Amino acid sequence: MWAYNETFYQIYPIGFCGAPIYNDGVTAHRILKIGEWSEYLQELGIGSIILNPIFESDNHGYDTRDFMKIDCRLGTNEDFKSVCKELHDHDVKIMLDGVFNHVGRGFWAFKDVQERKWDSQYKDWFCINFDGNSGYNDGFWYEGWEGHYELVKLNLQNPAVVDYLLSCVKMWIEEFGIDGLRLDVAYCLDHNFMKRLRSYCEELKPGFALIGEVLFGDYNLIVNGEMLHSCTNYECYKGIYSSFNSMNMFEIAHSLNRQYGPEQWCIYRGKHLMTFVDNHDVTRLATILTNKKHIPLAYGLLFGMPGIPCIYYGSEWGEEGAKAPDNDYALRPCFDEPKPNELTGLIRDLIAVRRTSDALCNGSYRNVVLTNHQLVFERRTDNERILIAINASDSEYTAGNHELQGSFTRVMTFPCDSPDVKTDSENAEGAFNGTVGESGSGTAAEDTVTLQGQLKIPPYSIQYFKQL
Repeated sequence: MWAYNETFYQIYPIGFCGAPIYNDGVTAHRILKIGEWSEYLQELGIGSIILNPIFESDNHGYDTRDFMKIDCRLGTNEDFKSVCKELHDHDVKIMLDGVFNHVGRGFWAFKDVQERKWDSQYKDWFCINFDGNSGYNDGFWYEGWEGHYELVKLNLQNPAVVDYLLSCVKMWIEEFGIDGLRLDVAYCLDHNFMKRLRSYCEELKPGFALIGEVLFGDYNLIVNGEMLHSCTNYECYKGIYSSFNSMNMFEIAHSLNRQYGPEQWCIYRGKHLMTFVDNHDVTRLATILTNKKHIPLAYGLLFGMPGIPCIYYGSEWGEEGAKAPDNDYALRPCFDEPKPNELTGLIRDLIAVRRTSDALCNGSYRNVVLTNHQLVFERRTDNERILIAINASDSEYTAGNHELQGSFTRVMTFPCDSPDVKTDSENAEGAFNGTVGESGSGTAAEDTVTLQGQLKIPPYSIQYFKQL
């Protein structure tokens, strides 16, 4: 699956393109802006974008009116075709947000039920009881998503609904050439529907990727050979920022070992879950971390750990944004243009290192050295071994372990002005020769070091070592 070796970039188009919060019915060609970022995304090394809802909706996109039409606030179907061509021309694949659990009250089939009640041919497309009433005084009760009655739950056990949704997916593939879907609230979706979607998409476009939004529970239930290729790893999302804020690397190390470790009871070995440090629903990393020096370290951890990394637009240059109690507007801003900086350069280089590493994309996970402030772990396949060393402390640390043996190429160091990192200082075969990329990254030029049971880790640093 192509997605396992790539880095994703998530955009919330209604915010990113500066569209009105509520659908004003005015067609504006704002979605073309996404195509204008294609060169930037290619230079960053992005393999695919994930676009949150782009189809005609009442408000935020998850309240769909028409799955076949680009939201007028963003533009037209022809506009989006040109965006897709521009992205594909820059080697960036496209994943759309498949909102299949619910629709908006403005959805055409629901409006038919509002008008015709019992006589509507679409009444069984939803979970409706004509003996009750809704808070909108529709003259019938219906099921909404988790108590949000502006989001009308679809009846995915109705074959007509499934056939309609699959016809929409077919149109997206044939008209826009999309390469995958993010399944909104996948934990709510009917399992038989996901099986049908998987087989249908694979037949229509081999290699079509399906990644589900899952917040909790056993990811194996839907990430398997019959349903989804991947899902969001919210357990490790929380573990990343919490470990740095509490200065307790045991938390993320425990989660990673629980999911991917060498013991027989570890639950997701061989899976490729989608990993992230923030997204359109949660406070941004630069805001939630109490020590801003930990921001690059969090990305160093993200790209070293198992999973498919996903970057949320703007966070690659450290944009801040706090989730409000009653809305997410601050998380979904409009930027006139990219604002790359030193952090962007680091992420660009982390993407490049990961893309060419079999161990980082597909390898096993094992903790090697673990303290409250430091973590050294191993990623390994049959033909490659990588060590990732992170020091969240403001002091240098010397890690000791009998497994820290052999000759390694240091393929990543941040910051670039760290002192020479000599392990077994008399016997190090090469000195660190740091270079700064165009965006100011701290990636080191490759140098060779020999480990003899110890590894000096500078304060607030990331290091990746590849065994020779």
